[in-house]
Amino acid sequence: MKKPQKVSFGAWKSPITSDLIVSRTITLGEVVLDKQDVYWLEGRPYEKGRNVLVRCTPDGKVTEVIPETYNVRTRIHEYGGGAYIVVEGTVYFCNFSDQRLYKQTADKQFIPLTKENNRRYSDAVMDKERNRLICVSEKHCNSDREPENNIVSVDLNSGEVEILLSGCDFYSSPRVSPDGSKLAWISWNHPNMPWDSTQLWVASINADGSLTDAECIAGGIEESICEPKWSPEGILYFSSDRQGWWNLYRRNKTGTIEPLWEMEAEFSYPHWVFGISKYDFASESEIVCSYTQNGRWYLGTIDTQSKQLQPIEVPYTGISSVKVRNKQVVFVGGSPTEPTAIVQLDLESKETQILKTASEIEIDPGYLSIPEAIAFPTENGLTAYAWYYPPKNKDYTAPEGELPPLLVKSHGGPTSAASATFNLRIQYWTSRGFGYLDVNYGGSTGYGREYRQRLDGNWGIVDVDDCVNAAKYLVRQQKADGTRLAISGGSAGGYTTLAALTFRDTFKAGASYYGVSDLEILARDTHKFESRYLDRLVGKYPEEKAVYEERSPIHFTDRLSCPVIFFQGLEDKVVPPNQAEMMVEAIKAKGIPVAYVSFPEEGHGFRRSENIKRALDGEFYFYSRIFAFKPADDLEEVEIYGI
Repeated sequence: MKKPQKVSFGAWKSPITSDLIVSRTITLGEVVLDKQDVYWLEGRPYEKGRNVLVRCTPDGKVTEVIPETYNVRTRIHEYGGGAYIVVEGTVYFCNFSDQRLYKQTADKQFIPLTKENNRRYSDAVMDKERNRLICVSEKHCNSDREPENNIVSVDLNSGEVEILLSGCDFYSSPRVSPDGSKLAWISWNHPNMPWDSTQLWVASINADGSLTDAECIAGGIEESICEPKWSPEGILYFSSDRQGWWNLYRRNKTGTIEPLWEMEAEFSYPHWVFGISKYDFASESEIVCSYTQNGRWYLGTIDTQSKQLQPIEVPYTGISSVKVRNKQVVFVGGSPTEPTAIVQLDLESKETQILKTASEIEIDPGYLSIPEAIAFPTENGLTAYAWYYPPKNKDYTAPEGELPPLLVKSHGGPTSAASATFNLRIQYWTSRGFGYLDVNYGGSTGYGREYRQRLDGNWGIVDVDDCVNAAKYLVRQQKADGTRLAISGGSAGGYTTLAALTFRDTFKAGASYYGVSDLEILARDTHKFESRYLDRLVGKYPEEKAVYEERSPIHFTDRLSCPVIFFQGLEDKVVPPNQAEMMVEAIKAKGIPVAYVSFPEEGHGFRRSENIKRALDGEFYFYSRIFAFKPADDLEEVEIYGI
C-alpha cells in the first residue's frame, strides 16, 4: 500500500472533481406507478437543468418518455413539484417554458390541454367519472395583485378550465375518493405557511362536477395537515402534528379522527413542493411509510387494524417518494456511501432492486467521508444537531499538529433539514482536506414541531447561534482550526450565512448563494407563497420594521470584517439579485475582499452544469486565497475585489 503523502489540508488532490460531478450526476424524484411501469423525473444539469420524464418497464428497460423540446416542471409557488401524472399509459404534464398542461397518449401523440392563460398547474389527479383532471392552479395577473390560487378541473376533451374552489390564499392535495363521490383537499391562508397551520376539507362531488357539503374535518391554528390519501376502501388518512410530531391519522367511518401510530418521529415533510409522498397503501390493511428520527429516515409498514409499526431494514438514511403496487414498493433512497437511487423493494422477500442511480461514478471508499451525527450545546441550555464529515483522502495526511479548515453549511428553508445521504458536493470538500459540518439548527424539520418553532420570531438569532456553536464545538474537540472557519448557505441559508458573518466574529470567510441581505426588501419583494413567511420568523411588517432593520446584514456592514463571495441567479424571483448586489457594493466600499459571480440564465437555485461547476470551484478558489493554501486543481480564477 502506498504511503500517504504529508500535505496541508485544503491542498489535497482529489478524484472527485466538479467536472465529474456535473457531467455524470443527476437528481431523481417524483416516482409514479402506472400498471406495471415505474416513472420518475431526472434533473439533468448537462441538459441545462431539464427535468426529463423516464419510464422503466418490467423488463428493466429505461426510456425517455418526453422529447428534448419539453421540460417537465411547474413554477407554481416558484418551487414547483407534482408536475405530472400517468393514468393507464397516458401522461399528463406541465411544460416549463409555457406552463401549459399537455397530454401524451400511448401512441406518442402530444396534445396541449390548456391554453396560454397565465395559469400554472400542479398536483393533478384523475376524475374518471367526469373525464377531467382536478389540480391546483395559480393564475398570474398582469397587475400588482398577487396571484390567485384555486383548485380547478381541466376537461380532457376541450381543455376547458373550471374553478372548483376559491377564496383561500393557498390550496394543495386535491384527492378524489375511490368511488368518485368525494374530494379531499388542504387549504391555508396568509400569514401561515403549510407547516404552521392548514385545514383538511372533504366535499361531495355532484353529477355535474360541482362540489357541495364542504366540511373541515381537521386542522386549524397550530396544526399542520399533510398528505391526505384515500385508502382502497375510501377511508381518508393524513398526517398531522397536533401532538407535536407529524404522525399518521385517519377519519374512520363514524367521522372520528384517530391516530394510527403515535411516535416521536415525523411521517411527513414541510410542503415546500407539491408531489410529496411519504406513505402509500399496499392494501386496506397495510401502509408502507417512511419516517424520520434524529435526522435519519426509516422505512416501515403499519397494520391499519392492529395499528402496529414494523420497521423494514434497508441501508437508506434518506427516503422519499414512496409508492406501492402489488406488494412492490418503489422509492427514492439515499445512503451515506451510495448515490441516491430509484429503489424497488419486494414486501414479501424484502429484496431490493436498483432501477436507476443518480450517478454511475464509482468512488474508492478511501476518498469518502462518512457522516457522524453530533449533538452540541447551544444557547439557553438547549441542544442542537448536525452531521459532521471529517476530511478523508487515502492518499494524504496532514502535517503533525495541523487542524483542518471547516466549512459550516446552513441549509435553506429554513424549515428544511440536512440529511446523511451521499452527496458528491460534500465529498468534493472533504477529499481536499476540509471538514464539513451540515447543521440542523433550531427551526429544522425532523425533530418535532417544538424544535421547528424555535425559530419563530428568532430568525437570524437561533439559526446563527446554532451554526456558531456547532463550529465552536468542533474547535473544542480539536477537529477544526478556529482560524479557518467558513460558513456557506443558499437562500434562507444564505441569510443565516450573512447574519453570522455580520453579527458574530466566529467565521473568517463565507459564501452566500442567492442569500437574503435585507429582510425588508424580502418582505416587500418576493413571491406570494413566501410573502408573509417573515411574519412568523421575524415579526409583522411594517409594524415591526425596527426588528427587520436590526437583523438585516445590509445595514451593518461596518460590523463585517471578513471576506465573502456571492453567487446569484439573475432570473431569481424568490430572492432578487439586488439583495446580493447591494451587499457586494457595501463590502467593496469597506475594502474587504469580496467576489460576485452572477448567472444570467439561472433562477432560485442553479440547474445548469456549467454554473454548478463554476460555483463549486469558485467557492473553493475563494477560500484558497483567503486561507492561503495552494489548491491541487487547476481552477478558473474568480475576480476578488480588495485582495
